[in-house]
Amino acid sequence: MQISDSLLIPDSEIEERFVRASGPGGQNVNKVATAVQLRFDVKGSSLPDEIKSRIAMIAGSRMTADGILVIDAREHRTQAQNREAARARLVALVQQASRRPKKRRPTKASKASYEKRLSSKKKRGELKAARAGKPRREE
Repeated sequence: MQISDSLLIPDSEIEERFVRASGPGGQNVNKVATAVQLRFDVKGSSLPDEIKSRIAMIAGSRMTADGILVIDAREHRTQAQNREAARARLVALVQQASRRPKKRRPTKASKASYEKRLSSKKKRGELKAARAGKPRREE
């Protein structure tokens, strides 16, 4: 499966299981296994290590403790369409993981914004102090 010009996932690394789908579809749902469960062993794959680690972060609960990515596709009524949908999701996930995230550059608040914040705090404090009479405890 071609991901990009430089990335390729061999079909031998992808395992597909067909299971019965739930939901509408009448007898077809009970008879035909149309839902696809695509399993991809991320740890044992031929992908670069940095992409593997990013896939693990992006995948979240779709990743098992053994490092296997499970993609479940059951939105279509045919096996072929669900298979294509599952493969498309895998390609999208690997493409997203192949992009390096931008490094955050720490910034400093401008002097004007700092002064503005302090003056608004000062005004708010003066407003509260000027309120008419604070409740007194009578003894």
